[in-house]
Amino acid sequence: FHIAGIRLAPKEKLEVPVLFMPAEMKIYKTQVVIHVMRENGENWPYEVTAESNTDLSRNVTVTENGETQGILWIYPIHGMPEAPQQKSVVIRCQARQRLEQRVELLLIGVMPGDTALPDAGNSATVNTDESSNTPGVTDGSPATLEFLYELQYQSDEIRSQLDSLVGMQLLQKEWDTESRIVTLIFNVVFAPSKPMRNKATLVVQCTAGGLWKFPLLFIATEPEVDDVINIVAVGLNKESIVGFKLTSQTR
Repeated sequence: FHIAGIRLAPKEKLEVPVLFMPAEMKIYKTQVVIHVMRENGENWPYEVTAESNTDLSRNVTVTENGETQGILWIYPIHGMPEAPQQKSVVIRCQARQRLEQRVELLLIGVMPGDTALPDAGNSATVNTDESSNTPGVTDGSPATLEFLYELQYQSDEIRSQLDSLVGMQLLQKEWDTESRIVTLIFNVVFAPSKPMRNKATLVVQCTAGGLWKFPLLFIATEPEVDDVINIVAVGLNKESIVGFKLTSQTR
């Protein structure tokens, strides 16, 4: 859409509302262009020549005689649709034990495409071929789809607690062309050292567009009793002593 005739005083701020209503799970790209001209219609004295900076030439409008008529601010916008949040997946294990659990996650409304890989911070790249280090998921399906996944925590404190206790690996990807549903099968390893109850979110991003968030709940229950200590009394009002060793797991 186009809006014209907005008058701005010196140092005044302009707010530009942007509304995003995606119809499909794919990347949408557009630009917001702000074109500023002088209110009195005069041009700026600066002339844009062939030797001028390329970025400068792209961000100004010039008249036939080369004078600067207007200044452009161009803001690229990339819209990434996000699926509704799913139900929590509970990972439960007894403290001081190790659990391996297969978790199937459904990505609904996946759009096939060969769009460029979007920025995803420190998220990991997944691949169904264990012998290959090539980023992405490719399985010869009609649409070659690549995914990024990242385990996010509510705070740095929870991250420090779970980072060394939780591991996730993508085992398999199944693609249903009719329903446009991709099933990602993960192997989750949970080895808690003490009782806890912490939340995390598995964020999955498709390079063709779309973001899915899956809440995870990690529960570590009380550990088994190490041993039973029996103390036999030697008589009334007399002390009985028994000794046992405790081994620290850390310094």
